[in-house]
Amino acid sequence: SSTLVTAGVYLLIRFNMILNENLCLFLLLISTLTMFMAGLGANFEFDLKKIIALSTLSQLGLMMSILSMGNYKLAFFHLLTHALFKALLFMCAGAIIHNLKDTQDIRFMGNLMVHMPLTCICMNISNLALCGMPFLAGFYSKDLILEVVSMDFVNIFIFLLFFISTGLTVCYSFRLCYYSITGDFNFYSLHSLNDEGWIMLKSMLLMLMFVIFSGSMLMWLIFPTPVMICLPLELKMLALFVSLIGAWLGYEMAKFSLSWVSNSLKFYSYSYFFGVMWFMPNISTFSMNYVPLVLSFNFYKSFDQGWNEYFGGQGMYKSLKNSSLLIQFLQNNNMKIYLILIILWVIILFLILLV
Repeated sequence: SSTLVTAGVYLLIRFNMILNENLCLFLLLISTLTMFMAGLGANFEFDLKKIIALSTLSQLGLMMSILSMGNYKLAFFHLLTHALFKALLFMCAGAIIHNLKDTQDIRFMGNLMVHMPLTCICMNISNLALCGMPFLAGFYSKDLILEVVSMDFVNIFIFLLFFISTGLTVCYSFRLCYYSITGDFNFYSLHSLNDEGWIMLKSMLLMLMFVIFSGSMLMWLIFPTPVMICLPLELKMLALFVSLIGAWLGYEMAKFSLSWVSNSLKFYSYSYFFGVMWFMPNISTFSMNYVPLVLSFNFYKSFDQGWNEYFGGQGMYKSLKNSSLLIQFLQNNNMKIYLILIILWVIILFLILLV
């Protein structure tokens, strides 16, 4: 998933010379809003795969935004590092879901570090790489992107969206970590959680090496000279500061009381709004699909399950059933039926003889 969905971003990186100034501005706005929306939505989700998918969407927004600022090499660099740690994250999530009997809800997980230590180590490290933990793969690209944004001439809205989205990334990562890896074990007391799927573990541990070392290696390969960053100490430390605040907020959100309040009826409309990606499915999908779906439903009800069924399959079945019931009744070893049949037979013979 993490490598396939970036195909569009890769194409835009390849054709970066045809992006003009107005298109870049529009693209920058859309991509930063996407990044913010996906990061916010992931904080309200309880489905493990949805959280990771929204995280991918958020990172795509990050790639697109730095691409629209004209930094195509940086976008490509982040695409590669993101593919590495996100692929590992998906593999860990898949292993956990499979072990929990296809349960995707993170509220059923908890304290998995005891039962699946290797998988959880991989998941933790890839989560930290996603957050931009110093000297992991994600740090080299993400921190560089944020510093380039800080140096660039962008307005305060885009600047704030960038850093808030970074904080949200750390926030949902730590929330996910609290719900699944630490906390209380919320699954059945009788379970078959184990960490012995070596086919998965071999691949995961191999990818773990890449997640730890590939950031610096790719940086040496992609950028011929070191990138010159000239920032005051406050802006230099801002990314780290935002990440720490995000981690603290994520931990607070994962505590049962606060998550219960956000999902209680008092805040339900807000949670629903952030959970359905700002009503995007309603606007884009359901508005298009509503009329054809209603039409097909009516056709299905009136034809497939209506007259067609009555004169076709079900009607034929009904008549065959009735006739077979009659024959079965006649073939039942019942004395009265035999006597009546004999009398009828005698009457018919008598009539034949008369004729």
